[in-house]
Amino acid sequence: MASTEDPAAKLSHLDADGRARMVDVGGKPVTDRRAVAEGRVRVGAGVAAAIRSNSLKKGDLLQVARLGGIQAAKRTSDLVLLCHPLPLSHIDIDARLDDDDVLLTASVRTAGQTGVEMEALAAVAGAALNVVDMGKSLNPAIEIVSLRVVEKTGGKSDPTTCRAAGFRVAILTISDSRTAGAAEDTATPLLVEAVQKFFSSEVIATQLVADDRKAIADQLRDWATGDGAPTLILTTGGTGVGPRDVTPEATLDVVERTHPSLLELARARCLPGKPHAYLSRGVAGVLGKTLIVNLPGSPKGAVDTLRLIADVLPHTLETLRGEEQSHP
Repeated sequence: MASTEDPAAKLSHLDADGRARMVDVGGKPVTDRRAVAEGRVRVGAGVAAAIRSNSLKKGDLLQVARLGGIQAAKRTSDLVLLCHPLPLSHIDIDARLDDDDVLLTASVRTAGQTGVEMEALAAVAGAALNVVDMGKSLNPAIEIVSLRVVEKTGGKSDPTTCRAAGFRVAILTISDSRTAGAAEDTATPLLVEAVQKFFSSEVIATQLVADDRKAIADQLRDWATGDGAPTLILTTGGTGVGPRDVTPEATLDVVERTHPSLLELARARCLPGKPHAYLSRGVAGVLGKTLIVNLPGSPKGAVDTLRLIADVLPHTLETLRGEEQSHP
């Protein structure tokens, strides 16, 4: 029986009329993105021996493959018709012998609004074609046997934004209406889920308080200076310009050192397309060995802001705990 599902409805590169289009990514945040692809070329024993002895007439096959992969990555938008031109910040190509095969790996990075999987695939494909061209005189039966993406990080659906675990996190939700029971608290459970997804870490405490400067400051101080203090306190709510929005002021009442650039990073990554991110007055700072970060009151905005700084938070928290000695 034929499927009744319309496959075109799920293809992002087709418009409502089924016509090919370039996807509009203008409203997506700028984030650090990385993709890794790998491929394998079966060159045969004779070409493999020539590579080991560097006796091919055309020169160093592995070096040419690396250079060909770099050039292909840079020209991806010329080769893939609906691919966005991207400013690539780094391209790394590894080409090495694996018995009678050449194994190719490409790692590509950018800070942009769309991913670099196609650039990584193009890099491996370009490298593989150069392997074929360099070795085909010795073995016309050279075969490209695989080409695939093996890793992708960055962007909204990033499943591996952070690999660090073991952080103790507390979440303070600040809202008059939610505290009074007039509105449902949907922000806390979403943030708990986000912490588990982004950091694989434990949420040790959650609390709901009204938009009261002293109550907010007291709760932050109690958590950060008590036994078993959390590594990270996330607040959500009270960061706007309303008369009851006092979370940034309460946070500044308790922190010993401010960390202004952390939330500036999140705001910058929201643009272009989301200028309202700059309406949040949220701050970040350190009390003892606890980092406090103000997130917006919107549940989606809170999770999105956390995601936009999730790649740098592990290093920040490990440094704060005295566990991180390297400085990437």
